[in-house]
Amino acid sequence: MSFFKRIFSSEKKETLDKGLEKSKTNFFSKLTKAVAGKSKVDDEVLDNLEEILVASDVGVNTTLKIITRIENRVASDKYLGIEELNQILREEIAALLSETNTGEATEFVIPTQTKPYVLMVVGVNGVGKTTTIGKLAYQFKKAGYNVVLGAADTFRAAAIDQLQIWADRVGVPIVRQDMGSDPASVAFDTLQSAVAQNADIVIIDTAGRLHNKINLMNELTKVKRVMQKVVGDAPHDVLLVLDGSTGQNAFEQAKQFTAATEVTCLAVTKLDGTAKGGVVIGISDQFKIPVKYIGVGEGIEDLQVFNKYEFVDSFFK
Repeated sequence: MSFFKRIFSSEKKETLDKGLEKSKTNFFSKLTKAVAGKSKVDDEVLDNLEEILVASDVGVNTTLKIITRIENRVASDKYLGIEELNQILREEIAALLSETNTGEATEFVIPTQTKPYVLMVVGVNGVGKTTTIGKLAYQFKKAGYNVVLGAADTFRAAAIDQLQIWADRVGVPIVRQDMGSDPASVAFDTLQSAVAQNADIVIIDTAGRLHNKINLMNELTKVKRVMQKVVGDAPHDVLLVLDGSTGQNAFEQAKQFTAATEVTCLAVTKLDGTAKGGVVIGISDQFKIPVKYIGVGEGIEDLQVFNKYEFVDSFFK
């Protein structure tokens, strides 16, 4: 279909292809077995495809939507060969992702009418939250923005130190206090510093404890309220970082965090180390929250903006 035109540079596309290799290989090895000896898409093929999509962590509800779309296509096209199934999958999943107004971006950009643009980052420990912040800072700085980091995950000394390492590596200022300090106080100081420096972007790291949702909710609400004393409409986005390799557990984390705070966008990390890349499709569809960024490798360049056309093209290539 015409919308699968080249959007990314060949280098960026190669990184994406490589990052989704495990997911793609796993998916297509199963699909090849499912359609072996078949000359058309019948009920058995669709049943097998349903199982494969669920096993790829697309999620049951999203899988059923995709199967229904394909059934409608098969019915309207009268006869459909196996060779066309791959193309239809690409088209219908891209169309499904379009319903969430997600995945149109091609570069790391921020709203021009907002300065500083304040991004609050949430997510449980271990999902790659701090690393994602560091890579975001790198990409935004590379795009010409002035970036300030705020180490408001004050419950772990490791989180503060790790963010400091990233700030040093990228060459951006960081505002930090000692472990155990009030996270809202760090956020307040960060915004004040950013305003004084005429910064374009502020990225605030926050604690990721889910064992007590009420405490988490109260803490994030307080951080927001204190930030608004400096920048009236902060934060402009709340980014939830999810580990794509955990599959269904990522769904559960998304459910918990969307209940605790108003998440406006998602980053799905560690897709290169898993065959569960389908989780991006399911989470995007189920939560109706845009996936903004995906992690497809360990390198500093391997955090990419999520573009649904390029993602689907790489996944089903």
